[in-house]
Amino acid sequence: MSGGSSRTGRSLLLLAPLLVFLIGFFVWPLFSMMSQAISDPAVLRLLPRSAEVIGDWDRKSPPTMPMQTALMEDLKAVDDDQALGDMVRRLNSARSGFRTLMSKTTSALADPANPPADLVSIDKRWEKPEFWIAIADALSPYTDRNLLAAVDLGRNASGNIEHLPADQSVNRVILVRTFWIAALVTFFCACIGFPYAIIAASLDGWKRDLMLAAVLLPLWTSLLVRTAAWFILLQEQGLINDLLRGIGLIDAPLALIFNRTGVIIAMTHVLLPFMVLPIYSVLITIPKNLMPAAASLGAPPLRAFLRVLLPLSLRGVASGCLLVFISAIGYYITPALIGGPGDQMISSIIAFYATGSANWGMAGALGMVLLVATLVLYSVYARLSSDEPGRR
Repeated sequence: MSGGSSRTGRSLLLLAPLLVFLIGFFVWPLFSMMSQAISDPAVLRLLPRSAEVIGDWDRKSPPTMPMQTALMEDLKAVDDDQALGDMVRRLNSARSGFRTLMSKTTSALADPANPPADLVSIDKRWEKPEFWIAIADALSPYTDRNLLAAVDLGRNASGNIEHLPADQSVNRVILVRTFWIAALVTFFCACIGFPYAIIAASLDGWKRDLMLAAVLLPLWTSLLVRTAAWFILLQEQGLINDLLRGIGLIDAPLALIFNRTGVIIAMTHVLLPFMVLPIYSVLITIPKNLMPAAASLGAPPLRAFLRVLLPLSLRGVASGCLLVFISAIGYYITPALIGGPGDQMISSIIAFYATGSANWGMAGALGMVLLVATLVLYSVYARLSSDEPGRR
């Protein structure tokens, strides 16, 4: 027992650097992203007195005097303009009009010569329960606002979930676009990769090695370098347009860049190995005498392919399709460099929220949506890849 325990201890020590790396560079960032998506303490941090008294309010009657007094004291104590701006943005997103209301209120409270008796004397809107309901809801340190907004949903004044207005509903369109582009890339990878894998599996020796090396070559090159290469090839004065004009197929250059066509071409080239390799790994396990046996029984080549080879290789095709699709939905560099404004995928929007507008809550929520979709697809891929042909 002691010898087994010591071996286990040594094994754990060997795994410790890997575990530390995974926790520090994967688990902790993932947890931070998820917490940003559901955490919003901007209001609670600045309105602690209001949080103590607003819990007894029935959310229907006008605000009580203790509620108004507590809110005035909280607003007078605020000395961080950035934190105040974050709170106002949070409240204004829940109830339109908070931006002007808060600006007017803080200005009145900052005037020592004419201190207001209550909030209603500053602005009649403080009599409306709707504004206080927004404050009461925002006092919770946790919110589903970002997660709902990630799929173009939100809560109305009654707290019910509803679709956002058309001018605010863009995330669902981008998500659909992302899945559509990923599906197109998966389709073209399957159309090219399946016959390529069949040919590679049917060869032997250096010919097979050459075909596999050709398809593996993109994996040995940086993604940015590959994308930049397609940027040069696809432009109007690029090699592809020059070749097509040189052989007389076109008179004017084709629009192959800054559009959906260029994105599909570049992503298909980059992700093709992830389609070929799973299919090839399944094809080499299929006995080579099955197709000749079908032919000897009178089956034409097409019928033998549809009835023998295709069913046996479907596991590899499904695994390759899922692997390509999972990789495609998270692409950022290729659509950003090759595509136009209407070709940007959800990863570009996540980058915008994270770096362009510093809205980490929305970036985390969209990242969670993408993560859930990826985990669901990956579970399907793991199920398919773990199935052995003999179990069918």
